[in-house]
Order: sequence, then structure tokens, then C-alpha cells
Amino acid sequence: MTASIDDRILAHLQVVMLAKLRRGEPFAFTWNENANGLGRTTIWIHNAISLTFQYYGGKTPPINSRWIQSLVRSSNSVGGLEILPEPPASPPPAPESTL
Repeated sequence: MTASIDDRILAHLQVVMLAKLRRGEPFAFTWNENANGLGRTTIWIHNAISLTFQYYGGKTPPINSRWIQSLVRSSNSVGGLEILPEPPASPPPAPESTL
């Protein structure tokens, strides 16, 4: 099975998937390919399955730790790992007090 996923998204998925597999945690992974007319696909990821992460660019994208945390929460849910929108890299600043 091959999925065409943007390099930035793939880099984050790779971090989450490899961490789960190192811990021996199988999980479901679901993605949408509406642009290709294929709809929604879900696969079961387990240590016995060989994974390949193929990137189109030559540079590793910077990793957003908040996005990793969101993806990990998704991977631990009943529905399994899904591609979620990227949150801002750092939380927005707290509003200043006007006292």
C-alpha cells in the first residue's frame, strides 16, 4: 500500500509511528486521499510490517513538538492515528494584564 503524503506531515507521522513500534504498540492509521478520488483508507500497523518513508525533498522539515503530542494522542485513541492539522509551534502568548 502506498500513500502520497506531504514531506512535512510525513516527518511528523514517522516520529510517532516509530516511537509506537519501538514500544511494541500496534495501531490503526487512517488517511484521506480525496484529491485522488480514493477516499478514506485505514491500515493496521504492527512490528511485523515493513514501513518505508519516502520523501520528495532533500531536507528534513523542522519538527513541531505540539503536533507530535497531538498525533500521539490520536494514535492512542480508539480510532487510531489520523493526520491532524498542525497547531502553532508554541502556545500563543498570554494576554498582558492592564492593571
